[in-house]
Amino acid sequence: MSAGSDVRGRVLDRIWGSVPWMKLPDRQRFRVKVFKSGNSLALRLPANLGFKAGMEMDLNVENGQHFSFEIDDLPKRKFNVAKVCGSATSLHPIADEDRQFEERPLAWPGTGEPGEPA
Repeated sequence: MSAGSDVRGRVLDRIWGSVPWMKLPDRQRFRVKVFKSGNSLALRLPANLGFKAGMEMDLNVENGQHFSFEIDDLPKRKFNVAKVCGSATSLHPIADEDRQFEERPLAWPGTGEPGEPA
């Protein structure tokens, strides 16, 4: 890989980071083997995929030719408040006098009060 393509790759990674819905999914291909296990057929998957024995999955079959798996028991993402707590130390509550709005002329008739004709 040349230095120019390496720089281009880093720039594209930065662009995809800001618009993740436009990034193409990362796909890998593996040659796997189907074997007999009791009265069923089993599919041997590479260990580096990160599956654990006993994981439940949904198998999707499209037109009898295309197969895809979806993991059922993915852990839910959690937001860690401890990481952001205290990070905005320069923020202060707004004073009551700063919460008041000044009256201004409206570009349409009426004041917008409930029950008043416009």
